Amino acid sequence: MPMPPPKASTEGRRDRQVFHEMGQLVRAVEDNGPQHPEELARLVGAAYWEAGRFDSALAFAAADGLLVRGPDGRLQAAP
Repeated sequence: MPMPPPKASTEGRRDRQVFHEMGQLVRAVEDNGPQHPEELARLVGAAYWEAGRFDSALAFAAADGLLVRGPDGRLQAAP
């Protein structure tokens, strides 16, 4: 049986830390309700993360369906 094709190269490389960061984002919206990205960044302390880590974790969480944007642009945990 052939192997499934690899994920698209545009997804980027994941490391162990990004899974932790994705979890922080999901927990923050579960605990505090839907948030605009700027407020979510403040809640998780993204100002202290390495440059680009918040955007990367947010993109992965959205791509995996863990976070979805509501009609008002706020992020919420997937149902």
